[in-house]
Amino acid sequence: MYDWPILSVVTFLPLVGALLIVLMIRGDDEVSKRNARWVALWATLVTFVISLLLLVGFDPSNTDFQFVEHSAWLGDIAGYRMGVDGISLPFVLLTTLLMPICILASWESVQTRVKEYMILFLVLETFMVGTFSALDLLLFYIFFEGGLIPMFLIIGIWGGKRRIYATFKFFLYTLAGSVLMMLAIMAMYWQAGTTDITVLLKHGFPLGMQYWLWLAFFASFAVKMPMWPVHTWLPDAHVEAPTAGSVILAGILLKMGGYGMLRMSLPMFPEASAYFAPLVFTLSIVAIIYTSLVAMMQEDIKKLIAYSSVAHMGYVTMGIFTLTQTGIQGAVFQMVSHGFIASALFLCVGVIYDRMHTREIAAYGGLVHRMPIYATIFMILTMGNVGLPGTSGFVGEFLTLISTFGRNNWVTFFATSGVILSAAYALWLYRRVVFGPLEKESLKNIMDVNGRELACLVPLVFFAILFGVWPGPILDACNVAVEAIVARADQAAGVVKAASLVIP
Repeated sequence: MYDWPILSVVTFLPLVGALLIVLMIRGDDEVSKRNARWVALWATLVTFVISLLLLVGFDPSNTDFQFVEHSAWLGDIAGYRMGVDGISLPFVLLTTLLMPICILASWESVQTRVKEYMILFLVLETFMVGTFSALDLLLFYIFFEGGLIPMFLIIGIWGGKRRIYATFKFFLYTLAGSVLMMLAIMAMYWQAGTTDITVLLKHGFPLGMQYWLWLAFFASFAVKMPMWPVHTWLPDAHVEAPTAGSVILAGILLKMGGYGMLRMSLPMFPEASAYFAPLVFTLSIVAIIYTSLVAMMQEDIKKLIAYSSVAHMGYVTMGIFTLTQTGIQGAVFQMVSHGFIASALFLCVGVIYDRMHTREIAAYGGLVHRMPIYATIFMILTMGNVGLPGTSGFVGEFLTLISTFGRNNWVTFFATSGVILSAAYALWLYRRVVFGPLEKESLKNIMDVNGRELACLVPLVFFAILFGVWPGPILDACNVAVEAIVARADQAAGVVKAASLVIP
Protein backbone atom coordinates (compact mmCIF):
# COMPACT_ATOMS: atom_id res chain seq x y z
CA MET A 1 0.00 0.00 0.00
CA TYR A 2 1.06 3.59 -0.58
CA ASP A 3 0.62 6.76 1.47
CA TRP A 4 -0.50 8.76 -1.55
CA PRO A 5 -3.72 8.38 -3.61
CA ILE A 6 -2.23 6.30 -6.39
CA LEU A 7 -5.58 5.37 -7.96
CA SER A 8 -6.62 9.01 -8.24
CA VAL A 9 -3.26 9.85 -9.80
CA VAL A 10 -3.58 7.06 -12.37
CA THR A 11 -7.18 8.06 -13.09
CA PHE A 12 -6.78 11.81 -13.43
CA LEU A 13 -3.18 12.24 -14.62
CA PRO A 14 -4.33 12.00 -18.27
CA LEU A 15 -6.58 15.02 -17.58
CA VAL A 16 -3.48 16.95 -16.54
CA GLY A 17 -1.97 16.12 -19.92
CA ALA A 18 -5.17 17.26 -21.63
CA LEU A 19 -5.07 20.52 -19.65
CA LEU A 20 -1.45 21.10 -20.66
CA ILE A 21 -2.40 20.72 -24.32
CA VAL A 22 -5.27 23.18 -23.88
CA LEU A 23 -3.15 25.80 -22.10
CA MET A 24 0.19 25.45 -23.87
CA ILE A 25 -0.56 24.65 -27.49
CA ARG A 26 -2.10 27.16 -29.87
CA GLY A 27 -2.86 26.89 -33.55
CA ASP A 28 -2.85 23.96 -35.93
CA ASP A 29 0.59 24.30 -37.51
CA GLU A 30 3.07 21.43 -37.69
CA VAL A 31 4.92 22.49 -34.53
CA SER A 32 1.65 22.58 -32.56
CA LYS A 33 0.64 19.17 -33.89
CA ARG A 34 4.01 17.71 -32.93
CA ASN A 35 3.85 19.19 -29.42
CA ALA A 36 0.30 17.91 -28.88
CA ARG A 37 1.38 14.41 -29.85
CA TRP A 38 4.39 14.45 -27.53
CA VAL A 39 2.44 15.79 -24.55
CA ALA A 40 -0.23 13.11 -25.03
CA LEU A 41 2.39 10.38 -25.43
CA TRP A 42 4.30 11.39 -22.31
CA ALA A 43 1.10 11.76 -20.29
CA THR A 44 -0.01 8.23 -21.21
CA LEU A 45 3.47 6.75 -20.71
CA VAL A 46 3.85 8.28 -17.24
CA THR A 47 0.36 7.07 -16.36
CA PHE A 48 1.30 3.56 -17.45
CA VAL A 49 4.52 3.58 -15.41
CA ILE A 50 2.68 4.76 -12.29
CA SER A 51 -0.02 2.13 -12.82
CA LEU A 52 2.69 -0.53 -12.64
CA LEU A 53 3.12 0.46 -8.98
CA LEU A 54 -0.38 -0.92 -8.45
CA LEU A 55 0.88 -4.28 -9.65
CA VAL A 56 3.97 -4.07 -7.41
CA GLY A 57 1.95 -3.24 -4.30
CA PHE A 58 -1.01 -5.53 -4.99
CA ASP A 59 -1.54 -8.47 -2.62
CA PRO A 60 -3.32 -11.28 -4.53
CA SER A 61 -4.17 -13.08 -1.26
CA ASN A 62 -6.09 -10.10 0.16
CA THR A 63 -9.85 -10.58 -0.03
CA ASP A 64 -10.61 -6.85 0.35
CA PHE A 65 -10.38 -4.01 -2.14
CA GLN A 66 -6.93 -2.46 -2.18
CA PHE A 67 -5.56 1.08 -2.61
CA VAL A 68 -8.94 2.28 -1.30
CA GLU A 69 -9.70 6.01 -1.33
CA HIS A 70 -12.81 7.54 0.16
CA SER A 71 -14.22 11.01 0.73
CA ALA A 72 -17.68 12.50 1.17
CA TRP A 73 -19.21 13.72 -2.04
CA LEU A 74 -23.00 14.03 -1.86
CA GLY A 75 -23.38 13.41 1.84
CA ASP A 76 -25.21 10.18 2.55
CA ILE A 77 -26.21 9.69 -1.09
CA ALA A 78 -22.84 9.02 -2.70
CA GLY A 79 -19.13 9.43 -2.15
CA TYR A 80 -15.82 9.40 -3.98
CA ARG A 81 -14.81 5.80 -3.39
CA MET A 82 -12.01 4.16 -5.38
CA GLY A 83 -10.31 0.79 -5.08
CA VAL A 84 -9.27 -2.28 -7.07
CA ASP A 85 -9.27 -6.02 -6.59
CA GLY A 86 -7.99 -8.93 -8.66
CA ILE A 87 -10.77 -8.51 -11.21
CA SER A 88 -10.43 -4.78 -11.86
CA LEU A 89 -6.62 -4.47 -11.67
CA PRO A 90 -5.91 -6.34 -14.97
CA PHE A 91 -8.29 -4.01 -16.82
CA VAL A 92 -6.72 -0.88 -15.30
CA LEU A 93 -3.29 -2.06 -16.46
CA LEU A 94 -4.64 -3.06 -19.88
CA THR A 95 -6.11 0.44 -20.30
CA THR A 96 -2.91 2.25 -19.36
CA LEU A 97 -0.90 -0.05 -21.66
CA LEU A 98 -3.11 0.49 -24.71
CA MET A 99 -3.32 4.28 -24.46
CA PRO A 100 0.30 5.16 -25.40
CA ILE A 101 0.02 2.56 -28.17
CA CYS A 102 -3.06 4.39 -29.47
CA ILE A 103 -1.23 7.72 -29.43
CA LEU A 104 1.66 6.18 -31.40
CA ALA A 105 -0.75 4.53 -33.84
CA SER A 106 -2.29 7.95 -34.56
CA TRP A 107 1.03 9.73 -35.00
CA GLU A 108 0.90 9.99 -38.79
CA SER A 109 -2.63 8.90 -39.70
CA VAL A 110 -4.33 11.82 -37.90
CA GLN A 111 -3.33 15.16 -39.45
CA THR A 112 -6.38 17.35 -38.84
CA ARG A 113 -7.39 18.84 -35.47
CA VAL A 114 -4.59 16.90 -33.79
CA LYS A 115 -4.83 18.93 -30.59
CA GLU A 116 -8.52 18.08 -30.08
CA TYR A 117 -7.90 14.44 -30.98
CA MET A 118 -5.23 14.02 -28.32
CA ILE A 119 -7.33 15.80 -25.71
CA LEU A 120 -10.27 13.47 -26.33
CA PHE A 121 -8.09 10.36 -25.97
CA LEU A 122 -6.67 11.61 -22.68
CA VAL A 123 -10.15 12.38 -21.36
CA LEU A 124 -11.30 8.95 -22.51
CA GLU A 125 -8.48 7.29 -20.55
CA THR A 126 -9.66 8.96 -17.36
CA PHE A 127 -13.21 7.69 -17.86
CA MET A 128 -12.03 4.14 -18.60
CA VAL A 129 -9.66 3.84 -15.64
CA GLY A 130 -12.32 5.40 -13.41
CA THR A 131 -14.88 2.81 -14.52
CA PHE A 132 -12.65 -0.05 -13.36
CA SER A 133 -11.69 1.71 -10.10
CA ALA A 134 -14.98 3.18 -8.87
CA LEU A 135 -16.45 1.70 -5.69
CA ASP A 136 -19.57 3.82 -5.71
CA LEU A 137 -22.48 3.06 -8.04
CA LEU A 138 -23.14 6.68 -8.95
CA LEU A 139 -19.43 7.33 -9.57
CA PHE A 140 -19.27 4.13 -11.63
CA TYR A 141 -22.22 5.31 -13.69
CA ILE A 142 -20.60 8.70 -14.36
CA PHE A 143 -17.36 7.10 -15.56
CA PHE A 144 -19.17 4.31 -17.43
CA GLU A 145 -21.35 6.72 -19.40
CA GLY A 146 -18.85 9.54 -19.62
CA GLY A 147 -16.67 7.51 -21.96
CA LEU A 148 -19.43 7.68 -24.57
CA ILE A 149 -18.80 11.37 -25.18
CA PRO A 150 -15.12 11.35 -26.27
CA MET A 151 -15.61 8.14 -28.27
CA PHE A 152 -18.68 9.66 -29.95
CA LEU A 153 -16.58 12.65 -31.01
CA ILE A 154 -13.54 10.57 -32.04
CA ILE A 155 -15.63 8.48 -34.45
CA GLY A 156 -17.82 11.40 -35.54
CA ILE A 157 -14.95 13.76 -36.42
CA TRP A 158 -12.09 11.49 -37.54
CA GLY A 159 -14.12 8.52 -38.79
CA GLY A 160 -14.98 7.31 -42.28
CA LYS A 161 -17.65 8.32 -44.77
CA ARG A 162 -20.59 6.94 -42.74
CA ARG A 163 -19.24 8.18 -39.41
CA ILE A 164 -22.32 10.21 -38.46
CA TYR A 165 -24.60 7.19 -38.85
CA ALA A 166 -22.18 5.00 -36.89
CA THR A 167 -21.73 7.48 -34.05
CA PHE A 168 -25.43 8.06 -33.48
CA LYS A 169 -26.13 4.32 -33.62
CA PHE A 170 -23.35 3.70 -31.11
CA PHE A 171 -24.56 6.48 -28.83
CA LEU A 172 -28.27 5.64 -28.92
CA TYR A 173 -27.78 1.91 -28.37
CA THR A 174 -25.55 2.39 -25.35
CA LEU A 175 -27.59 5.25 -23.91
CA ALA A 176 -30.87 3.29 -24.11
CA GLY A 177 -29.51 0.51 -21.93
CA SER A 178 -27.89 2.93 -19.52
CA VAL A 179 -31.17 4.71 -18.74
CA LEU A 180 -32.45 1.45 -17.26
CA MET A 181 -29.26 1.07 -15.23
CA MET A 182 -29.73 4.55 -13.77
CA LEU A 183 -33.25 3.63 -12.67
CA ALA A 184 -31.89 0.45 -11.09
CA ILE A 185 -29.24 2.43 -9.19
CA MET A 186 -31.95 4.71 -7.80
CA ALA A 187 -34.02 1.70 -6.71
CA MET A 188 -30.98 0.14 -5.01
CA TYR A 189 -30.32 3.35 -3.08
CA TRP A 190 -33.91 3.54 -1.90
CA GLN A 191 -33.77 -0.09 -0.77
CA ALA A 192 -30.27 -0.21 0.76
CA GLY A 193 -29.76 3.44 1.70
CA THR A 194 -26.35 3.67 0.04
CA THR A 195 -24.54 3.53 -3.28
CA ASP A 196 -21.34 2.18 -1.73
CA ILE A 197 -20.47 -0.93 -3.76
CA THR A 198 -18.63 -2.56 -0.84
CA VAL A 199 -21.81 -2.31 1.25
CA LEU A 200 -24.14 -3.35 -1.58
CA LEU A 201 -22.08 -6.49 -2.18
CA LYS A 202 -23.13 -7.67 1.28
CA HIS A 203 -26.71 -6.44 1.10
CA GLY A 204 -29.33 -9.07 0.40
CA PHE A 205 -31.85 -7.70 -2.06
CA PRO A 206 -35.32 -9.32 -2.06
CA LEU A 207 -35.66 -12.05 -4.67
CA GLY A 208 -38.43 -10.33 -6.62
CA MET A 209 -36.45 -7.11 -6.73
CA GLN A 210 -33.30 -8.92 -7.87
CA TYR A 211 -34.96 -10.03 -11.09
CA TRP A 212 -35.83 -6.48 -12.15
CA LEU A 213 -32.50 -5.02 -11.05
CA TRP A 214 -30.62 -7.77 -12.88
CA LEU A 215 -32.55 -7.11 -16.10
CA ALA A 216 -31.94 -3.35 -15.86
CA PHE A 217 -28.18 -3.78 -15.42
CA PHE A 218 -28.09 -6.50 -18.05
CA ALA A 219 -29.69 -4.18 -20.60
CA SER A 220 -26.74 -1.81 -20.26
CA PHE A 221 -23.96 -4.39 -19.98
CA ALA A 222 -25.29 -6.51 -22.86
CA VAL A 223 -25.20 -3.53 -25.22
CA LYS A 224 -21.69 -2.59 -24.13
CA MET A 225 -20.29 -6.15 -24.55
CA PRO A 226 -22.06 -6.33 -27.08
CA MET A 227 -24.29 -9.41 -26.96
CA TRP A 228 -26.57 -10.65 -29.69
CA PRO A 229 -29.02 -9.17 -30.75
CA VAL A 230 -27.91 -5.70 -29.57
CA HIS A 231 -24.51 -6.04 -31.24
CA THR A 232 -25.21 -4.33 -34.56
CA TRP A 233 -23.72 -0.98 -33.51
CA LEU A 234 -20.24 -2.51 -33.11
CA PRO A 235 -19.34 -3.43 -36.73
CA ASP A 236 -20.47 -0.01 -37.96
CA ALA A 237 -18.53 1.78 -35.22
CA HIS A 238 -15.39 -0.26 -35.92
CA VAL A 239 -15.51 0.28 -39.68
CA GLU A 240 -15.92 4.05 -39.38
CA ALA A 241 -13.62 4.64 -36.40
CA PRO A 242 -9.97 5.61 -36.86
CA THR A 243 -7.50 2.83 -36.05
CA ALA A 244 -6.88 3.96 -32.47
CA GLY A 245 -10.63 4.25 -31.92
CA SER A 246 -11.08 0.63 -32.98
CA VAL A 247 -8.26 -0.41 -30.63
CA ILE A 248 -10.02 1.19 -27.66
CA LEU A 249 -13.42 -0.16 -28.67
CA ALA A 250 -12.13 -3.72 -28.90
CA GLY A 251 -9.53 -3.56 -26.16
CA ILE A 252 -11.36 -1.70 -23.39
CA LEU A 253 -14.91 -0.50 -24.02
CA LEU A 254 -16.26 -3.98 -24.80
CA LYS A 255 -14.79 -5.23 -21.52
CA MET A 256 -16.79 -2.75 -19.47
CA GLY A 257 -19.92 -4.83 -19.97
CA GLY A 258 -18.27 -8.03 -18.77
CA TYR A 259 -16.65 -6.19 -15.88
CA GLY A 260 -20.04 -4.77 -14.86
CA MET A 261 -21.52 -8.26 -14.80
CA LEU A 262 -18.71 -9.45 -12.54
CA ARG A 263 -18.81 -6.41 -10.27
CA MET A 264 -22.59 -5.94 -9.97
CA SER A 265 -24.80 -8.60 -11.56
CA LEU A 266 -23.31 -11.78 -10.08
CA PRO A 267 -22.39 -10.74 -6.52
CA MET A 268 -25.31 -8.35 -5.91
CA PHE A 269 -28.04 -10.42 -7.57
CA PRO A 270 -26.85 -14.04 -7.23
CA GLU A 271 -30.27 -15.69 -7.30
CA ALA A 272 -31.33 -13.69 -10.35
CA SER A 273 -28.01 -14.50 -12.06
CA ALA A 274 -28.66 -18.22 -11.54
CA TYR A 275 -32.24 -17.86 -12.73
CA PHE A 276 -31.31 -16.03 -15.94
CA ALA A 277 -28.21 -18.12 -16.69
CA PRO A 278 -30.07 -20.26 -19.28
CA LEU A 279 -31.05 -17.07 -21.11
CA VAL A 280 -27.43 -15.88 -21.15
CA PHE A 281 -26.25 -19.28 -22.35
CA THR A 282 -28.73 -19.16 -25.22
CA LEU A 283 -27.71 -15.65 -26.28
CA SER A 284 -24.03 -16.60 -26.00
CA ILE A 285 -24.41 -19.62 -28.26
CA VAL A 286 -26.31 -17.61 -30.86
CA ALA A 287 -23.63 -14.92 -30.73
CA ILE A 288 -20.79 -17.42 -31.15
CA ILE A 289 -22.33 -19.28 -34.10
CA TYR A 290 -24.28 -16.54 -35.86
CA THR A 291 -21.62 -13.81 -35.78
CA SER A 292 -18.94 -16.32 -36.80
CA LEU A 293 -20.99 -17.21 -39.87
CA VAL A 294 -21.54 -13.52 -40.61
CA ALA A 295 -17.79 -12.91 -40.27
CA MET A 296 -17.13 -15.50 -42.98
CA MET A 297 -19.22 -13.47 -45.41
CA GLN A 298 -17.43 -10.15 -44.93
CA GLU A 299 -15.28 -8.46 -47.56
CA ASP A 300 -14.08 -5.67 -45.25
CA ILE A 301 -11.19 -6.72 -42.98
CA LYS A 302 -12.27 -4.47 -40.13
CA LYS A 303 -15.85 -5.65 -40.19
CA LEU A 304 -14.71 -9.29 -40.16
CA ILE A 305 -12.60 -8.71 -37.04
CA ALA A 306 -15.47 -6.77 -35.44
CA TYR A 307 -17.87 -9.70 -35.85
CA SER A 308 -15.12 -11.94 -34.53
CA SER A 309 -15.05 -9.82 -31.37
CA VAL A 310 -18.76 -10.37 -30.82
CA ALA A 311 -18.23 -14.13 -31.09
CA HIS A 312 -15.36 -14.07 -28.60
CA MET A 313 -17.42 -12.05 -26.13
CA GLY A 314 -19.94 -14.89 -26.31
CA TYR A 315 -17.39 -17.12 -24.58
CA VAL A 316 -16.96 -14.45 -21.92
CA THR A 317 -20.66 -14.25 -21.01
CA MET A 318 -20.93 -18.02 -21.14
CA GLY A 319 -18.02 -18.42 -18.72
CA ILE A 320 -19.31 -15.76 -16.34
CA PHE A 321 -22.71 -17.38 -15.95
CA THR A 322 -21.43 -20.85 -15.26
CA LEU A 323 -21.09 -19.37 -11.76
CA THR A 324 -17.96 -21.45 -11.24
CA GLN A 325 -14.40 -20.58 -10.29
CA THR A 326 -12.95 -21.92 -13.52
CA GLY A 327 -15.58 -20.32 -15.73
CA ILE A 328 -15.31 -16.83 -14.24
CA GLN A 329 -11.51 -16.91 -14.22
CA GLY A 330 -11.63 -18.06 -17.83
CA ALA A 331 -13.94 -15.14 -18.68
CA VAL A 332 -11.60 -12.62 -17.05
CA PHE A 333 -8.62 -14.14 -18.85
CA GLN A 334 -10.49 -14.17 -22.17
CA MET A 335 -11.32 -10.47 -21.85
CA VAL A 336 -7.70 -9.53 -21.11
CA SER A 337 -6.41 -11.80 -23.89
CA HIS A 338 -8.89 -10.36 -26.36
CA GLY A 339 -7.66 -6.91 -25.38
CA PHE A 340 -4.18 -7.83 -26.61
CA ILE A 341 -5.11 -9.84 -29.71
CA ALA A 342 -8.05 -7.87 -31.11
CA SER A 343 -6.31 -4.53 -30.49
CA ALA A 344 -3.23 -5.76 -32.35
CA LEU A 345 -5.36 -7.10 -35.21
CA PHE A 346 -6.97 -3.68 -35.68
CA LEU A 347 -3.50 -2.12 -35.62
CA CYS A 348 -2.50 -4.55 -38.38
CA VAL A 349 -5.47 -3.39 -40.41
CA GLY A 350 -4.38 0.20 -39.82
CA VAL A 351 -0.87 -0.54 -41.08
CA ILE A 352 -2.02 -1.62 -44.54
CA TYR A 353 -4.88 0.91 -44.65
CA ASP A 354 -2.40 3.77 -44.14
CA ARG A 355 -0.51 2.51 -47.20
CA MET A 356 -3.36 1.50 -49.51
CA HIS A 357 -6.39 3.44 -48.14
CA THR A 358 -8.70 0.47 -48.50
CA ARG A 359 -9.84 -2.33 -46.20
CA GLU A 360 -11.30 -4.54 -48.90
CA ILE A 361 -9.90 -8.07 -48.70
CA ALA A 362 -9.94 -8.35 -52.50
CA ALA A 363 -7.49 -5.43 -52.77
CA TYR A 364 -4.71 -7.45 -51.18
CA GLY A 365 -2.85 -10.71 -51.70
CA GLY A 366 0.77 -11.83 -51.60
CA LEU A 367 1.85 -9.35 -48.91
CA VAL A 368 4.31 -11.88 -47.54
CA HIS A 369 6.58 -11.15 -50.52
CA ARG A 370 6.89 -7.46 -49.63
CA MET A 371 6.06 -7.42 -45.89
CA PRO A 372 7.58 -10.51 -44.21
CA ILE A 373 7.69 -8.95 -40.73
CA TYR A 374 4.08 -7.84 -41.04
CA ALA A 375 3.09 -11.32 -42.27
CA THR A 376 4.77 -12.93 -39.25
CA ILE A 377 3.06 -10.65 -36.74
CA PHE A 378 -0.30 -11.04 -38.48
CA MET A 379 0.13 -14.84 -38.42
CA ILE A 380 0.81 -14.93 -34.66
CA LEU A 381 -2.23 -12.77 -33.99
CA THR A 382 -4.39 -14.88 -36.29
CA MET A 383 -3.36 -18.00 -34.37
CA GLY A 384 -4.22 -16.23 -31.13
CA ASN A 385 -7.61 -15.23 -32.49
CA VAL A 386 -8.27 -18.84 -33.47
CA GLY A 387 -7.25 -20.03 -30.00
CA LEU A 388 -4.13 -21.99 -30.87
CA PRO A 389 -2.40 -23.55 -27.83
CA GLY A 390 0.59 -21.46 -26.87
CA THR A 391 -1.33 -18.20 -27.28
CA SER A 392 -3.46 -16.42 -24.70
CA GLY A 393 -6.56 -16.95 -26.83
CA PHE A 394 -6.45 -20.68 -26.10
CA VAL A 395 -6.38 -20.37 -22.31
CA GLY A 396 -9.52 -18.25 -21.96
CA GLU A 397 -11.60 -20.28 -24.39
CA PHE A 398 -10.47 -23.60 -22.90
CA LEU A 399 -11.34 -22.56 -19.34
CA THR A 400 -14.79 -21.27 -20.30
CA LEU A 401 -15.57 -24.38 -22.35
CA ILE A 402 -14.42 -26.85 -19.72
CA SER A 403 -16.42 -25.08 -17.01
CA THR A 404 -19.51 -24.99 -19.22
CA PHE A 405 -19.15 -28.71 -19.90
CA GLY A 406 -19.68 -29.32 -16.20
CA ARG A 407 -22.96 -27.42 -16.38
CA ASN A 408 -24.48 -28.40 -19.70
CA ASN A 409 -23.03 -30.66 -22.39
CA TRP A 410 -25.18 -29.27 -25.20
CA VAL A 411 -24.15 -25.69 -24.49
CA THR A 412 -20.51 -26.77 -24.71
CA PHE A 413 -21.14 -28.69 -27.93
CA PHE A 414 -22.64 -25.71 -29.74
CA ALA A 415 -20.07 -23.27 -28.31
CA THR A 416 -17.19 -25.48 -29.43
CA SER A 417 -18.40 -25.19 -33.01
CA GLY A 418 -17.41 -21.53 -32.76
CA VAL A 419 -13.78 -22.59 -32.44
CA ILE A 420 -14.03 -24.36 -35.80
CA LEU A 421 -15.78 -21.41 -37.41
CA SER A 422 -13.21 -18.93 -36.06
CA ALA A 423 -10.44 -21.01 -37.63
CA ALA A 424 -12.34 -20.96 -40.92
CA TYR A 425 -12.79 -17.18 -41.22
CA ALA A 426 -9.44 -16.23 -39.65
CA LEU A 427 -7.36 -18.52 -41.85
CA TRP A 428 -9.42 -17.59 -44.91
CA LEU A 429 -8.67 -13.93 -44.22
CA TYR A 430 -4.96 -14.57 -43.71
CA ARG A 431 -4.65 -16.63 -46.88
CA ARG A 432 -6.31 -14.01 -49.06
CA VAL A 433 -4.41 -11.04 -47.63
CA VAL A 434 -0.93 -12.46 -47.03
CA PHE A 435 -0.41 -15.56 -49.19
CA GLY A 436 -0.64 -16.07 -52.92
CA PRO A 437 1.19 -14.38 -55.79
CA LEU A 438 1.89 -10.66 -55.68
CA GLU A 439 -0.11 -9.74 -58.78
CA LYS A 440 -1.58 -6.30 -58.04
CA GLU A 441 0.60 -3.45 -59.26
CA SER A 442 -0.42 -1.24 -56.37
CA LEU A 443 1.12 -3.70 -53.89
CA LYS A 444 4.50 -4.17 -55.55
CA ASN A 445 6.06 -1.17 -53.82
CA ILE A 446 4.33 -1.49 -50.46
CA MET A 447 6.71 -1.11 -47.50
CA ASP A 448 6.99 -3.37 -44.46
CA VAL A 449 6.22 -2.17 -40.93
CA ASN A 450 8.38 0.69 -39.67
CA GLY A 451 9.82 1.26 -36.21
CA ARG A 452 6.82 3.17 -34.87
CA GLU A 453 4.42 0.46 -36.00
CA LEU A 454 6.62 -2.22 -34.45
CA ALA A 455 6.60 -0.29 -31.18
CA CYS A 456 2.80 -0.53 -31.24
CA LEU A 457 2.53 -4.18 -32.23
CA VAL A 458 5.43 -5.94 -30.49
CA PRO A 459 4.25 -5.38 -26.87
CA LEU A 460 0.80 -6.80 -27.66
CA VAL A 461 2.23 -9.81 -29.50
CA PHE A 462 4.63 -10.38 -26.61
CA PHE A 463 1.85 -10.46 -24.01
CA ALA A 464 -0.35 -12.65 -26.23
CA ILE A 465 2.42 -15.26 -26.28
CA LEU A 466 3.62 -14.73 -22.69
CA PHE A 467 0.20 -15.31 -21.13
CA GLY A 468 -0.41 -18.16 -23.53
CA VAL A 469 2.44 -20.15 -21.99
CA TRP A 470 2.30 -18.56 -18.52
CA PRO A 471 -1.31 -17.65 -17.61
CA GLY A 472 -0.56 -17.75 -13.88
CA PRO A 473 -0.19 -13.99 -13.21
CA ILE A 474 -3.71 -13.16 -14.43
CA LEU A 475 -5.36 -16.25 -12.95
CA ASP A 476 -3.61 -15.82 -9.59
CA ALA A 477 -4.44 -12.12 -9.40
CA CYS A 478 -8.19 -12.68 -9.79
CA ASN A 479 -8.39 -15.98 -7.87
CA VAL A 480 -9.44 -14.60 -4.47
CA ALA A 481 -11.88 -12.07 -5.93
CA VAL A 482 -13.52 -14.78 -8.05
CA GLU A 483 -13.77 -17.06 -5.01
CA ALA A 484 -15.80 -14.38 -3.25
CA ILE A 485 -18.20 -14.14 -6.21
CA VAL A 486 -18.60 -17.92 -6.38
CA ALA A 487 -19.17 -18.13 -2.63
CA ARG A 488 -21.89 -15.51 -2.95
CA ALA A 489 -23.47 -17.48 -5.79
CA ASP A 490 -23.28 -20.70 -3.80
CA GLN A 491 -25.49 -19.12 -1.13
CA ALA A 492 -28.21 -19.12 -3.79
CA ALA A 493 -27.87 -22.91 -4.24
CA GLY A 494 -31.58 -23.52 -4.04
CA VAL A 495 -32.34 -21.19 -6.91
CA VAL A 496 -29.36 -22.48 -8.87
CA LYS A 497 -30.74 -25.99 -8.54
CA ALA A 498 -34.20 -24.85 -9.54
CA ALA A 499 -32.85 -23.06 -12.60
CA SER A 500 -30.67 -26.14 -13.33
CA LEU A 501 -28.77 -24.11 -15.96
CA VAL A 502 -30.50 -26.01 -18.77
CA ILE A 503 -31.57 -24.17 -21.89
CA PRO A 504 -35.35 -24.38 -22.16
